Amino acid sequence: MRFFASLDFKGLWAVSCIFALVWGGPAPQARASDILVPNYMDPRERIAVPDMQSLSRIRFVASVDFPPFSFLDQTGKLAGFHIDLARAICDELDVLPRCQIQALPWAELEGALAAGQAEALISGLAITAESRKDHRFTRPYLALPARFAVRKDQGLEAEGAAALAGRRVGVRAGTAHEAMLRAWFPDVKPVTFARADWLFDAFKAGTVDAVFGDGLQVSFWLSSQAAEGCCRFFDGPYFSRTYLGEGLAIAVDPRNEGLTAAFDHAIAALNRNGRFTELYLRWFPNGLY
Repeated sequence: MRFFASLDFKGLWAVSCIFALVWGGPAPQARASDILVPNYMDPRERIAVPDMQSLSRIRFVASVDFPPFSFLDQTGKLAGFHIDLARAICDELDVLPRCQIQALPWAELEGALAAGQAEALISGLAITAESRKDHRFTRPYLALPARFAVRKDQGLEAEGAAALAGRRVGVRAGTAHEAMLRAWFPDVKPVTFARADWLFDAFKAGTVDAVFGDGLQVSFWLSSQAAEGCCRFFDGPYFSRTYLGEGLAIAVDPRNEGLTAAFDHAIAALNRNGRFTELYLRWFPNGLY
């Protein structure tokens, strides 16, 4: 199961379309100094790097339908945050010439790892008790929060979520975000939508007072030309292992225990030297948090 467990195929397609709108033309961007960059590594920790000489190559597999993490760009080349992160990890480990990144359909990724056709899967595989039976995972390097958004011209009496009590809040029907909204914010009035475009159209038109959903999808919509700068994040971010999972991590075949430690070492180093921040701001110029 993908980390985006709450998004069906139409939800992923909506993210893709919104992503294309943002990157296909100019859109207002936040100042880099105002964006909170995640760091899930203890900066004081030093993770020993195993000997990498025994590995003749390190093959990553990623899907092509997971923008902005991995997708085919306008020239047909594999691009995205995960692709740049994999290359940065290999560079940090001084094994870049031995690294390969292959694109496969989502349904074939785990099979390629199990069959020894790849050493690592970097495509948002959900970390669950079931997936831990077949894979080792690095420590999470990014979590996708739930976020509220409101219109900029909307007057609210407070800055916290309590200000939305009694108000109509749009959310995708049947998602983890709907369940989370109902459980965490019982005083709001959920209004469900089957499609993301219907949700955002209603929000922009004022049919609902706010929206609640995946921070990535909301972030790209806020930055899109379709939003016309109408709206902003409000309160949050909100994280929940129960509803949203543990975060994004690299999956490795259990036989390659040393590779997991090597990736953790590299990710920690990238956080310390600023390269992770550079990648995050490149692909999430308006931030998620």
